[in-house]
Amino acid sequence: MTNLAYQLSAFLREYLPNERRASQHTIDAYAYTFQLLTTFASNVLKTKPSKLMIEALDAKVIINFLNYLESDRNNSPRTRNARMAAIKAFFRFLEYRLVSCLEQSRRIHAIPMKKTDQRLIGYLTKSEMQTLLDTPDPHTYLGIRDRAMLHLCFAAGLRVSELIGLNLRQLVFQPQPTIHVIGKGRRERILPLWKETATVLRSWLAIRSNKAFSPELFLNAQGGCMTRSGFEYILSKHVNTATLKQPSLEEKRISPHSLRHSCAMHTLKATHDVRKVSLWLGHADLKSTEMYLRADPDEKLETLMAMAPPSLQRGKFKTPDKLLEMLKNHK
Repeated sequence: MTNLAYQLSAFLREYLPNERRASQHTIDAYAYTFQLLTTFASNVLKTKPSKLMIEALDAKVIINFLNYLESDRNNSPRTRNARMAAIKAFFRFLEYRLVSCLEQSRRIHAIPMKKTDQRLIGYLTKSEMQTLLDTPDPHTYLGIRDRAMLHLCFAAGLRVSELIGLNLRQLVFQPQPTIHVIGKGRRERILPLWKETATVLRSWLAIRSNKAFSPELFLNAQGGCMTRSGFEYILSKHVNTATLKQPSLEEKRISPHSLRHSCAMHTLKATHDVRKVSLWLGHADLKSTEMYLRADPDEKLETLMAMAPPSLQRGKFKTPDKLLEMLKNHK
């Protein structure tokens, strides 16, 4: 029997950062997955998480855990698959360290990923986006910060991790306002900024405390680094305020990623080139950008107008005689 804690610590603290060179966001996501798994397994097996053995995490326990995520925590199949990917990565790591776990690992790797729905993405229209950007109060410290974050997140189509991870060195104003983004998979891109976006960023930097101990561009109320949950709270607060002026926002589920989707849709409408959208967002594969084509009705309308519709045969409906109709249906 092999203790889980020791191997899990080596996986998160040595293997992922050193051998795989995984980002801190990936390590945090994996760690949270095992926090959920160990809590679930300890409750099922009636033991402390630190006393769990690897052999106890068989395929049956893993499947029950995945079902628990969907039924009790209301996780989507996409989230379920992400948790499953973390578990499989851990057992792939164990295959080279514990020969006794090979059969157990094989059974866990045989658990299939669940198919997910390819739903249309949600985004904000131009008027809705403008209302949201105008919501922060430009006369207060937090309002100026929030306005700069919302403008930059939308203008550059940033992921939350990219936004909160920006530091001061990645922002350049001369000769052209640009931002150097380190995205998913360590893919880097340099994006030019609108004059309006540069203006709100200059306003924020003018009042940003020089004594701040964090090198990140955006700070929280305590002067530390902005967190994902912190930005989600800020966005939710301003969305609630903007809904009073733009009631259509109430019908939409708005998350930080909605700003990225909105940037992509507006770029697609302006350029009609999905390749430029892919480059702007930093996608590794053009297939990731195709979802915006499915959500844009204008692209399909152009296709429809380019096609010749089938002709219609002329005709006129003739009302049947009531007597003959009664005789045919007398039974």
